[in-house]
Amino acid sequence: MTAPDPIRRFVEATNAGDSEAFLDSFTPDAFLSDWGRSFKGREQIARWNQSDNIGVQSRLRIVRVAPAGESYHVRIAVTGNGFNGEGDMAFTLDGERISSLVIS
Repeated sequence: MTAPDPIRRFVEATNAGDSEAFLDSFTPDAFLSDWGRSFKGREQIARWNQSDNIGVQSRLRIVRVAPAGESYHVRIAVTGNGFNGEGDMAFTLDGERISSLVIS
């Protein structure tokens, strides 16, 4: 399965180092959980982006995508100056944007 457009844009923006496009992939009130650390809304997600994503030059590659009810479970390979390895992300979409992202 190919990734839905909002997930694809999330990955492309991260890989391009484009923080504006990254934030635009989320709804204004989106929720992000990274191993239990919670971030709500654009301002907090922007802080996470700088400390754990684009700010540490992360590069993402989708390994697999599986629909799971209202969400998509995505296995992601990450390289950069932060976490390196594979991890699971659960995306919930609202139209063309991400409303929730849970990283585990």
